Amino acid sequence: MARFHGILLFSALLCLVRALDASTGDADPVYRACVDQCQKTGCVREKCFHHCKFSSDGKSIDGPWYLQEPLYLRWKQWDCLSDCRYHCMLSREEDREQLGHKPVKYHGKWPFQRVYGIQEPVAVALSALNLSMQFHGWLSFFILLYYKLPLRPDKKSYYEYTGLWHIYGILSMNCWFWSAVFHSRDVELTEKLYYSSAVALLGFSLILSILRAFDVRDEAARVMVAAPLIAFMTTHILYLNFYKLDHGLNMKVCVVMGVIHLLVWAIWAGVTRHPSRWKLWLAVVGGGLAMLLETKDFPPYQGFVDAHALWHATTIPLTYLWWSFIRDDAEHRTSSLHKKMK
Repeated sequence: MARFHGILLFSALLCLVRALDASTGDADPVYRACVDQCQKTGCVREKCFHHCKFSSDGKSIDGPWYLQEPLYLRWKQWDCLSDCRYHCMLSREEDREQLGHKPVKYHGKWPFQRVYGIQEPVAVALSALNLSMQFHGWLSFFILLYYKLPLRPDKKSYYEYTGLWHIYGILSMNCWFWSAVFHSRDVELTEKLYYSSAVALLGFSLILSILRAFDVRDEAARVMVAAPLIAFMTTHILYLNFYKLDHGLNMKVCVVMGVIHLLVWAIWAGVTRHPSRWKLWLAVVGGGLAMLLETKDFPPYQGFVDAHALWHATTIPLTYLWWSFIRDDAEHRTSSLHKKMK
């Protein structure tokens, strides 16, 4: 319930990540002239693109652009404009570096180096590692409940929050999957899927924190707690996807949910006698320190590693710690309930 500071504000800052506002780089006249020239000639210095060559009727001379690359590269769907922007950005940054200038953002993003068409390869790799850690944590939780701990006569677990944690695990894995996809190729569709999955995870994490901290076991009471929050986050997700992808509003919603969620776990950690509460505190503190990286927006080192990628790295051990607490909680509650049943 603390590792959530990681996943919680992971979404909070993840949900709000990268508004595509005008930046210093794309306002640079040299950069803009390069992009315009590239779209006409199909070349940036010695680098040329077949899908930038058009006939008088506006059609690509060599056929559809996605048929001009090897199959394993076609998925990235780079078009003429995006390729021109990318290579003009690299060209301009080379010139700026020779003049002793620091990197600047282009279209709201730092200048990252692609690898096989992947925009942010380090962030993608770390998202994949987080996904694998979430799967490992969820699987170990499943094995503990159904193969190591005692079960009720109807073969169900004694632990009252089993179903909720299964949903949490699925939402977490879904969120990290779309994180990897989004960092691979940032387009409107992947951005919406990424933000939507993050909001869903944050909203459900808030619901789960309230239910566990206040030990809500009655199904009717759970519905009363969850229904308004589910309605709110569903409305917000629909708003982002079908009305307006408002980054500012999304940031506010995520931060509010994240702060409330964190406060619930922090207060519960302070009053509970749970035997593994130290893990809860460690995850809260660790998550808080990790989130400082999100406030340090610096250019990517060697074009690959920025603050956001480092934050992804810190969530890996926090994920392990968090699922360890969840397993401890399941053992603690199962032991107590099993003794009462005897």
